[in-house]
Amino acid sequence: MAASFIDKARITVKAGNGGNGVVSFHREKYVAAGGPDGGDGGRGGSIVLKVDDNMSTLMDFRYKRKYVAPNGMDGQGARKSGKDGADLVIRVPRGTLVRDAETNEIIQDLSDSEPFVLCRGGRGGWGNSHFATPTRQVPRFAKPGLPGESHDVILELKLLADVGLVGFPNVGKSTLLSVVSKAQPKIANYHFTTLFPNLGVVWVDEGVSFVMADIPGIIEGASEGAGLGHDFLRHIDRCRLLVHVVDVSGSEGRDPVEDFDAINEELQQYSPALAERPQIVAANKVDILEPGSDNLDRLRAHVEALGFSLVEISAAAHQGTRELVGQVAQALAVLPPVKVFEPEYISRPAVVDTSVPPQIRRADDGTWLVESPWLERLLGSVNLNDYESRMYFDKTLREAGLFQRLEELGIQDGDTVSLYDFEFEYQR
Repeated sequence: MAASFIDKARITVKAGNGGNGVVSFHREKYVAAGGPDGGDGGRGGSIVLKVDDNMSTLMDFRYKRKYVAPNGMDGQGARKSGKDGADLVIRVPRGTLVRDAETNEIIQDLSDSEPFVLCRGGRGGWGNSHFATPTRQVPRFAKPGLPGESHDVILELKLLADVGLVGFPNVGKSTLLSVVSKAQPKIANYHFTTLFPNLGVVWVDEGVSFVMADIPGIIEGASEGAGLGHDFLRHIDRCRLLVHVVDVSGSEGRDPVEDFDAINEELQQYSPALAERPQIVAANKVDILEPGSDNLDRLRAHVEALGFSLVEISAAAHQGTRELVGQVAQALAVLPPVKVFEPEYISRPAVVDTSVPPQIRRADDGTWLVESPWLERLLGSVNLNDYESRMYFDKTLREAGLFQRLEELGIQDGDTVSLYDFEFEYQR
C-alpha cells in the first residue's frame, strides 16, 4: 500500500471527566447563616467526529492514536458552576466507518454532514447547595464529577462512489477514469501503476453526474490477501454499479473470458453481495485488437449469457467512452442510492469490579452517603431514565451486597441514600 494513502486506523478516545462540586457557605458581613452556596462542576468535553470533505485519507491518524477531551472545571462558591470542558472535534473523510475495536460492530457511518458524538463527557458533580433541605441546613458534602466515556475504535474508509472500476492490472482503468472525468491518476504501461484509489466526477448532462472510483488492479487471490486488491476491495462496497474493464486486445497473451471469470470469483470470495452488484463490461483496447482474434466475440457471448451488457471501448483513443458513460448514467438512474451502513453496535453498561466494598457513612441529617470508584463508573454508564437501565443498576447493587450492608448498618424504610448525584428513598 502506498504510504500516502491510509484507509484504516485504530485510535483510543476518551471524553473529559466532569468537574467536582464544591462545599461552600455564604459569608458576608451582616449576613448571618448565609447557607450553602457550593457550585456544580462543569461537564467534561465530549469526543465529536465530523466529516471534512478536504480529507481523502486517514493519514492524520497514522501517528496520533490517542485523543483526550478536556475535563470540566470544579465548581466555586457563590453557586458558581465550573466551566464545561471544550468538545474535542476529530475530523474524518466522508465515508468513514467507525467500528468497535473489540467486536468490530459498526458504531456509525459518517457519510452525511451531521457531527457524531462518539464519547460523552462526564457529568459535573453537584455542589452542596443542592443538598440543603429543611432538615439538612448545613450539608458539608458535595459530589465528585463522573468520568467521561472512553472507547477503542477502528476507523475504516469506504469511498463514497457510485461506480467502481474493477479489473486486472494494466487493463486501462486509470486511462478510462482520466478520459471520462477530470481526475489525473498515474498512468503507465506496467502493472500496479495505481497504488491507491482515485475518484473522479463524471459529467453526463445538465444536472446529471456521478462519482467513479478507480480501484487498484485485482489479481487472483486478492480476497485472500494477494496483491493490492484485498486492501482496497472495501472501497467498492458502497458502489451501486461496477464497470468491469477487460483487455480484449490479447497484447499480453491473456484470455479475456478467463480474466472476466477470475475477477468475478475474487469478488465472490470477498463478498457475495458485491459479486451480485450490477455490472457493465467495458471491452477495452479494441483499437489494437489482433486481426482474426475472436476475443471480443467470445467475451460478448459469455457476458451476455450471464445477463450483462458489453460496450466496446478504447480508453486511450477515446473510442466508445461516451456511449459507456451514457449506459452507466441510465443504469444509475434506476438503482438505489449509495449504500449507507446501519449501526450495529449496542452500548453495553460498563463491566465493573464490585469486589471492593463501598464506603458508607451517615451525614448529620441521617442521609446514607455511599461512595466507591466502581459505583461512580456504574452511574456514568447507565441511563436512570430508562427502565431496563434502572433494573440493571438495581441488580448490580443488590449482587454487590450494598443493600445487605446498609441493612446491617441499620437503615430504615424511608431513609435517603445518596449515590453521588443520585438520591433515592430506601424501601425493603
